[in-house]
This record gives sequence, structure tokens and C-alpha cells, in this order.
Amino acid sequence: PVSGGEKVQSKLSAASIGPDWTKVRCPCCVSDRVEPLVLVKLGEKVGPETKRWIIRVIGASQKDGGAALLAHPGEDASGDIIVVSAPRCTLLRATEELGLCKIYRNGDMEAFSYSDRDNFKDSGTMFLTLAECQYIVKYELDGLRAQRDLRIPGLPDSCTLHNRDNIWQKLRSFGVIVDTFPLHNPDKLKNLSEAWYSGNQLAQPLDSVNEYFGSSVAFYFSFLDFYTWSLLPPALLGLTITYFSDIEGDSEPPVSGHMLQAVFSMLWSTVVMELWKRRSSSLSYRWGTLHLAERFAEPRPGFHGDLGVNPVTGRVEPLFPEWQRDLRMALVSVPVVGLFLGLVVLGMMCFYWAEAQVQHLHNDWDSLLSQTLLYMPSVLHIVYTNMLATVYKTVAQSLTEYENHREESAFQNHLTAKVLVFTFFNYFAVLFHIAFFKQDVPLLRKRLASLLIVTQLINQVTEVVIPFLVDRFISAPHRTQSEDDPQEEKFRNQGTLPTFPGLFAEYIELLVQFGYLSLFSCVFPLTAVLLLLNNLTEIRSDAYKICKLFRKPFSPPAANMGVWQIAFEVLSFVSVVSNCWLLLLSPRLQDMFQEGGMSSTNVLLLAVLVEHVLILIKVIMAVLIPDEPDWIRKKREHIEYSSMQALRQKKSTRINRRTQKYRSCRQLYRHL
Repeated sequence: PVSGGEKVQSKLSAASIGPDWTKVRCPCCVSDRVEPLVLVKLGEKVGPETKRWIIRVIGASQKDGGAALLAHPGEDASGDIIVVSAPRCTLLRATEELGLCKIYRNGDMEAFSYSDRDNFKDSGTMFLTLAECQYIVKYELDGLRAQRDLRIPGLPDSCTLHNRDNIWQKLRSFGVIVDTFPLHNPDKLKNLSEAWYSGNQLAQPLDSVNEYFGSSVAFYFSFLDFYTWSLLPPALLGLTITYFSDIEGDSEPPVSGHMLQAVFSMLWSTVVMELWKRRSSSLSYRWGTLHLAERFAEPRPGFHGDLGVNPVTGRVEPLFPEWQRDLRMALVSVPVVGLFLGLVVLGMMCFYWAEAQVQHLHNDWDSLLSQTLLYMPSVLHIVYTNMLATVYKTVAQSLTEYENHREESAFQNHLTAKVLVFTFFNYFAVLFHIAFFKQDVPLLRKRLASLLIVTQLINQVTEVVIPFLVDRFISAPHRTQSEDDPQEEKFRNQGTLPTFPGLFAEYIELLVQFGYLSLFSCVFPLTAVLLLLNNLTEIRSDAYKICKLFRKPFSPPAANMGVWQIAFEVLSFVSVVSNCWLLLLSPRLQDMFQEGGMSSTNVLLLAVLVEHVLILIKVIMAVLIPDEPDWIRKKREHIEYSSMQALRQKKSTRINRRTQKYRSCRQLYRHL
């Protein structure tokens, strides 16, 4: 089934001989130079026959069941690596399929069309970013499906592929393919590092990050940068309130400062998210992801089921009943998530017990040691919640895999939903319980201060210090290389780096920070100051980590932060309720109400009224601040209109061709 690929591969092999891999020429586009993009690591027992078959499948045309890519066997046919690149024609067709936008000849962004490719600017080697090229290679490899039942050469008879099986997933399950990862470009990585975290510059090179690591990574660092500088106003306000409360000799902020901080936090969270959506849409337009295609894609590689005909697309593919998925979620996923929420409650009860014991001890001893021990329950509980969160993330991944979602987007949304529910409960349950059930403002302030300091220290140690030490003293000695080493060996050394864990933990960290600030900062005004100091180092440490400590990740095109943006907006609305009721807990405010002769019922009604007014103000502000600038809206509508016109023209061309073919056949029939 790969006869077309043998011809392509023979051209590649003839053109690829020699030490300079960057000068491998594309066999179908001779004028282009192709650089190695992705490395495929094979199992130890994979023989030359199996390796040659894999190379043929990678190089075969798509109509023959291949990926239409370029594959190089490495040092020899018996080696354990295959280096994959892509010809220009495959890259451009995938660009249209993914719905990426590129610069048209008039200077505007347009949805790319392969048939109109000559009218796009720079549609040569620099047309696509490195990250886009590498993702397209992964996209094509993951989409490989067997066109009929066949046995893989060089493997036992049990290792067979059935019709419509996902080839790449099956090869992984057979142990033939051990790993697939994108390759670093040392020169580009060095230039990016110097412009990103090595110097003293404050601005991040976001366009360079997008070019090298992709839009999904660039959106994270863009939001981190935007959110960090947005902390300046609440940080200045918090310092001012703390300064005046220290002058008055009070540990608690004055009533005016308390109310100002609460109202400011509620309005600040709304303005920040609305302005971020505007910035996000501008970046999406600039990076060509404003009009990503929503298509009926092939099932994700991990999806499995009985082979059948998809009633929507008409393709033969694995099918899995929706009721079975719902049953798995109801009988397995929900109880397991509930179990972990129960462990959160158990940890909270242990924290309260330890808090009471230490407080009793301090009352008896009244010493510096006992005063220090007052913070121990909080520290231990923070460590417990972080460990529980780490275990839960692995369990949530397994549960979502077990649910067997067809689309990658559905898989990611269900995984994110599980983690968000647990995260909100795990990190905020104790604070809400202290605030609204125990109604202990000093304990809430002490707990929040402990969380801000200890959690940030733990994150810095686990995310940067430990990976750096492991890389420096364990991995690096086994990864020594010189300039004279073969290029294949340099590629292989990149595989010794650990896999990048993704941005899930980074977004969770920012979400928890945002929650601490918007929900509870009125009881601890220095919250924004501590977060600002942490994030100024977080930007550089995250940049160093992704550049030096891990393999380069695959990065799918992204138009925004996705479901995370919704999570931040939900916290912004919850902040209204939280801050209104925290104001009622202020002892000074309660004294003012009592002096004014207001009953508890009237105070409660006043709080509900203020809460609804503030929610209304937030809604009005969200409506008044458009989600995207007017010029972006016009550009987006123009792109949608142009895409619709191109699709209509393509359909018209097909109909004309069929009509012309019919007429030719009819004339031939009459002639005969």
C-alpha cells in the first residue's frame, strides 16, 4: 500500500547522503531546503526490515495511506532513530486544513488556501514558524491509519494492523516506537534565550516565543506578562493601606481601607480579564490563529472502539457509544473525584485539630517556640494539599483516558474540568470555611499569608531548583557532546532530557494566585505585593525551564487560553460574593452597624443589596468593554467572508470540472 512512498523515499535517500542535514532538499519542491524537525525513537529490538517499512509509510503519499513526509534513517538502516521533516506541499496543505491565517499580498491576514498559495507573501521557507512545521509533522503522523489488514514486517504475527487502525498508536503499543519529539534548533534557541531571560530586559519577545515554541506556549507567557504588570495597581494600593494602618498602630486595616480594597479587587478583576480578551484577540490575529478550522477531524490517537461508519462524516473509524461514556463518568469518574474531595475535607479537619492543639500549647507556654509552632499546622496542611494535587492530576488523566473521548478538545475540556473542581475545593475550601463558618478574620489573615509564602517557595523549588539540580548533576554528565560528534548523536542526546510536563500546573498556579487576590485580599492587603514579586521571577524561571531543562514540546495552534479564560472569569464573579461577606466580618464595621442601631436583618439585607449592585456594575463593565477591538472584529468578519467565498469558488470549480468531464464523455459516446 506504500508504492508511491518508495519513489519519494528513494529521492530523499539519494539527496540526504552527507553530514549536513540542513541541506536535505524536498523531492517535490526542489528549490526548498528542509531541516530536521522531529525525531522518532525506535525500540531496542526493532530490526532493519521494520524500520524500512516505517520509513516507507512516513514517505508514502496520503492517497496511498502514508503521511507524505520526509524520513531519514539516521546513521544507518539498523539504527534506533528516524529523523522526520516535511516537504513544502505537505506543510501548505496542512496549513489550509488547520485553518491558519497568513499574510496575503495586500498585507492583510487571510485564511490560507492552497489553491491560492502564490498570492500569499513569503510562501517559501519562512512562511510557517518552526513550531507550526513541527506540529504539522506530528499531526500527519498521528493521522496515519491502516487502509487494510496487514502484518508489520519484522514483527511477530500477533503484531498486525487491522483496517482503519491508528498506525502510530499501534506501533507505540507494540513497543516499536518509544518516543516522538520535536528537535531543538540550537542557533534559534540561543538567540531566543539571549532575548528572553539571559539579559536585563523587561519586555518579553513574544513573537519569537510564538515562532519557536508555538502559540499555545506564547499565549501563556503573554498572559503571565500581562497579569504580572496588572498587579501594580493593587500592589500600590495594598502598600498604601498597610502603611497607614501601621501609622495608626493597628494590625487590621481601617474600615475605609478595608472597603476600598474589597471594591477595588472586584472591579480590578473584571477590567483585567476584559482587557486581556482584547489583547488576546490582537495576538491571535497577529499569529494567524484567529480563524482556526472547526472541522470533523480524525479521532484522537487514544480513542478506541468497534469499527464502523461515522454517521456524520461517512468515514470508517472506531465508534464508541455515548451512553457507555456517560456510564463510565457516572459510575467511575464522579465517585473517584468525590473520594479525593473527601480527602480534602479530611485534611481540613486534621488542620483544625492541629491548630487547636498548638493554640492550647501556646497558651500554656507563651514562648517564642510556641509562637513559631502556631504556623506549623498551616505549613503541613499546605504540603499535604500540594501532594494531594500532584496525585490527583495523575488520577484525573487516567480517568479521562478511561472515559474514551473522541476529540482532543473534548478530552482536554473534561480533564481541565476535573482539575478545576478539585483545585478550587483543595485550595479555597479552608479559606472559605475560616471566613464564613468560623468567622475568624485573624486566622484567615494568618492562613492566607502562610499560603502565599509557603506555596510560592514550594513552587519555585519543585518547578525550577529540583529540575535544575537533576539536570546539572545527573542528566548532564551522561549528555556530554562536542562539536565533532555526529549530528545524529546530537539529536539523540536531546531525548535524554525529561518530557516537558505542559502548562497545566502553570495555569493552575496563576488561577490560585488570582483567586487569593480577588477573593481574600481585603483581609491581607499585601497579597498583590507578594504575587508581583513572585511573578517577576516566575517569568524568567519558566522561560529558563522550557528552554534548558526539558525537551521541546509540540504546540498545537491556539486562538486563546481556552477553558482557562472561563475559569478566571468565574473567579472574578465569585469575588463579589466573597468580598461582600468578608466586609461583614470586619469587627470595626460590625461596631459601626451596632452604633448606628442597625439590626442583623438590616445588615444582611444591606449586604445582599450591595452584592447585587456590584454584580450589576461588573456586568455593565463587561458589556461596555468589547471582547475584541473594532478593527479586529472587522478583520475577523472579512476572513470569514473570504473563506466562505473561497469555499463557494472551490465547489463551483469542482462542479464545472464534473460537467466538463460529463460533456466530454457524452461527445465521445456520440462519436463512437
